Amino acid sequence: MRKLIVLSAIIFSCFAQAQEVAGTTELQELDLKKEKSEIFSDVEKPAEFPGGINVFRQKFAKNFKEKNVISKGREKCELTFVIERDGSLTDIKASGTNESFNKEAIRAVSKIKGKWSPATINGQKVRYRFRVPLNINFE
Repeated sequence: MRKLIVLSAIIFSCFAQAQEVAGTTELQELDLKKEKSEIFSDVEKPAEFPGGINVFRQKFAKNFKEKNVISKGREKCELTFVIERDGSLTDIKASGTNESFNKEAIRAVSKIKGKWSPATINGQKVRYRFRVPLNINFE
């Protein structure tokens, strides 16, 4: 009878430890997923376009088709996107009052070829939110 109690105690303690380790692993996996999906705006080293921001702006201007925008005045919008760890762009959005301007801004930035150098924190590549204010006069 004593052997049965000792054996039961050993089996129960192993089962309890296995659950604790499994729970810890699940929490670590959730933390890792959160860390990988987190988007940063404040980093040690910001993302950079090959050749610099002026080259990015030139490529944007080359891709931007004014004829696709319905306007006769000054238009403003803020273009935002996420620069992923591999340098690609995702989650491209434009916020402004002119919908045709917003759509053309998204189209123009989507056409830019070339990957960014990703942002880093503590030497680790991170996802980075980038904002570009746009102001254009249409006459």
